[in-house]
Amino acid sequence: MNLTIEVNNNNITANQGDTILEALNRNGMSVPTLCHMKGLFPTGACRMCVVEVEGRRNLVTACSEPVMDGMKIKTHSLRVIESRKTIVELLLSNHPDDCLYCERNGSCELQDLSEDLNIRERRISGQKNKFKLDVSSASIVRDPEKCILCGRCVRVCEEIEGVSAIEFVGRGSKTFIGTSFNHGLNLSTCVNCGQCIMVCPTGALKEKGHICEVKDMLSNPEKTVVVQYAPSISVSLAEEFGLPSGYNMIGLMNAALRRMGFNFVFDTSFSADLTIMEEASELVHRVQNGGKLPMITSCCPGWVKYAEEFQPDLLENLSSCKSPQQMMGAIIKSYFADTEKIAPENIYSVSIMPCTAKKFEQQREEMTQNGISDVDAVLTTRELARLIRLYGIDINKLEPELADSPLGTRSSAGKIFGTSGGVMEAAIRSAHYFITGKELVKFQVKGVRGLEGRKEAKVKVGEMEVGVAVVSGLKNAEILMDEIRNGRKDLHFIEVMACPGGCINGGGQPISTNEEAVRARMKSLYDIDEKDAIKVSHKNPYITELYDKFLGKPLGHKSHELLHTHYQKRDVN
Repeated sequence: MNLTIEVNNNNITANQGDTILEALNRNGMSVPTLCHMKGLFPTGACRMCVVEVEGRRNLVTACSEPVMDGMKIKTHSLRVIESRKTIVELLLSNHPDDCLYCERNGSCELQDLSEDLNIRERRISGQKNKFKLDVSSASIVRDPEKCILCGRCVRVCEEIEGVSAIEFVGRGSKTFIGTSFNHGLNLSTCVNCGQCIMVCPTGALKEKGHICEVKDMLSNPEKTVVVQYAPSISVSLAEEFGLPSGYNMIGLMNAALRRMGFNFVFDTSFSADLTIMEEASELVHRVQNGGKLPMITSCCPGWVKYAEEFQPDLLENLSSCKSPQQMMGAIIKSYFADTEKIAPENIYSVSIMPCTAKKFEQQREEMTQNGISDVDAVLTTRELARLIRLYGIDINKLEPELADSPLGTRSSAGKIFGTSGGVMEAAIRSAHYFITGKELVKFQVKGVRGLEGRKEAKVKVGEMEVGVAVVSGLKNAEILMDEIRNGRKDLHFIEVMACPGGCINGGGQPISTNEEAVRARMKSLYDIDEKDAIKVSHKNPYITELYDKFLGKPLGHKSHELLHTHYQKRDVN
């Protein structure tokens, strides 16, 4: 049922059950928000979205107030503007004045609101927040002094990820956001996914930076510095330079990385193909030999840590495969080092990932060979953009270049790893071939595509019907794991990604990420898959060469030694 409401003397239509905010947004009108999160129940806590409704004595919150037919609304009356301005001034009264040095300078919502509301003087003075910086995590830095208590990080951690690593502590003016017992983030249930960073409006949360050490190594003549980049990076980096969402700048990125001084540039999509060779073989082995089913992917380090903490009874179900980042790191410091006659300890291996949890994964004890880490440093998409600017590189004036071979050639199956369902689809393509000796008639597995938090499909593989499921957002994973624990038997393979939508929406992606940008990135990856000639990992000629010359065969002794690992229960507060 359509309703008619009047907004700023103009009639617009709204749907029955809409909030004022939803009706405004659908009609191309906006009001500022701080606590609001699309898809979650509105709280109206920050009161930034207040509007004036005729006949109502008090201002009402647009995010929580349902529309009524004939409602007359003023979104920017003098009273409304003064109310919003006062709220921002109160937030600024005890906020640090270090914008010049802040991680979020130029992308801070509090800064933007101050500009929009024309705040040019300090009318309200307050006592500045005094909290200790929390640098205990391998992935995330918390600066509670910059927190404005919007609660978005708490909500995403609890309602989307089901982790509840942080919460409101205290009451009234003494309230702050912290961990259980106010310990460091490293002792909490945090899985390092970084979704809290993505929703934080200020610089209260950020990734732990690796730029300085990477810069130092690029200037070290004794080190061979190599870099790899994840499948989704090339379709998300463009937004940091004002280019359209989903624009594939892989060739320009290769050129930029070489201009910085990286000796070799590799595409992690190659090791995504390698992951599929091992993971699909492991799935086939489990299916044919009565192994533990359903098998669950282990590409996402946020999910792996979550499983170790919250689902330890299902760790046997996890694939033993390392992630593509770690597989590439292991191959660089073994096969590549041998080929190039470089001592592994003289290689400094950098990865560029859409994910803050990769910083945690990189330093795990299991991810070393003879005391040498597979990967030495991890940069997020945001950090790569900063590094490009730091080196004075004009992206628009570069000529596209190819990644280095032999580790730079991929199939499009490896490329679609960047989106939720991509790992599953790539694995199905190769598992079908391993079981039947024939390729899928159509390579697209549309049942596992899309941004939905949960997708399921039945795939015919020879005479067998294989049940598969894809979940993103760990709350969705929790629900599915409970079903498995309670006896569900029709699933053979499950893909889990911590971040909603997968790596294209990872915790290390551009801060301005919205659903339209995520969809554009997803479309770009699938467009690449549609156009590429090699659509399956087992047809990548350099993967075949790697097995022939070095690894032997999937699940063989050498593969297990370098490309597989193990996981164990973690006790947390």
